[in-house]
Amino acid sequence: MKKNYKIAIIGLGSIGTRHLHNIVSVLQKKSIKYTIDLIRSNKNKGISEEVSQYINEIYYSYDAVPFDYDIIFITNPTHLHFETIKKFIPNTKHMFIEKPIFNKLDVLIDELCLKTDSVYYVACPLRYTDVIQYLKEKINFYKVYCARVICSSYLPDWRPNVDYKNTYSAHKEQGGGVSIDLIHEWDYLQYLFGQPEQVLNIKGKFSNLEIDSDDLSLYIAKYKKMAVEVHLDYFGREPIREIQIFTDEDTIVGDIINSEIRYLKSGKKIPFGETRNDYQRREISYFFEILDGRENNHNDILTAFETLRIAEKGKTL
Repeated sequence: MKKNYKIAIIGLGSIGTRHLHNIVSVLQKKSIKYTIDLIRSNKNKGISEEVSQYINEIYYSYDAVPFDYDIIFITNPTHLHFETIKKFIPNTKHMFIEKPIFNKLDVLIDELCLKTDSVYYVACPLRYTDVIQYLKEKINFYKVYCARVICSSYLPDWRPNVDYKNTYSAHKEQGGGVSIDLIHEWDYLQYLFGQPEQVLNIKGKFSNLEIDSDDLSLYIAKYKKMAVEVHLDYFGREPIREIQIFTDEDTIVGDIINSEIRYLKSGKKIPFGETRNDYQRREISYFFEILDGRENNHNDILTAFETLRIAEKGKTL
């Protein structure tokens, strides 16, 4: 494994800050040296002492940004991803890109001029939860008749002390709307079951939330030997994030929020008790294992773009 990483982060909101702390945690545990720079567009945005202790340099002009980074983390708003990736490809060997990959489908991947020997990994943290890993390893998917997935929560509660109307989630042009904001569900479904043959989608704004993005998206997907229902919304007053799997022997609930598996017929319950940061840190660790050649990149740009296509447009036979 490389013994000294030169890293930059573009965008330092809540997820960028979380990644920063997890990068430090993972690399320190592996006894790997590193430097972390910030690339920012707004000089008026300060950073806390807790963050600044890990920062080497801050750049506000592209012309000043070095061209020898090992990794650049793209964590700015989704609608800026395409141009940011394109602009900074020459500056770095590898990229970690926050989900969703883009906010729209009318882009040409070839325009990015991706390097063939580089890793471009798109975040998919729910794959690393104990719940999804348990299902992946323990469930015989040949015995699954269908699955039902729901992610329901109240958008104004997502970010404490922040007016939800001013967030990207509230605005379609900034990458908001449940179909792509909650793309995690389609990501882990494909991780578990593979590509669906057909996907039908109904979406729109149905609540009284003051947003111009879709607050409800419903899908029915057909696989060769099973079917899947997906429900995504911004208006559920009590958070629910789970997958229900119907087999010939039992109904199995993977409860991501409460980090547990429940078998409804037998009554068996498997609690894991992990926190959000447990699986977010696990993903960062996996990313560095990819760079070291110990793991495969299972969510590159093309894979993530296909997930976005299904989430946005569905899929017809």
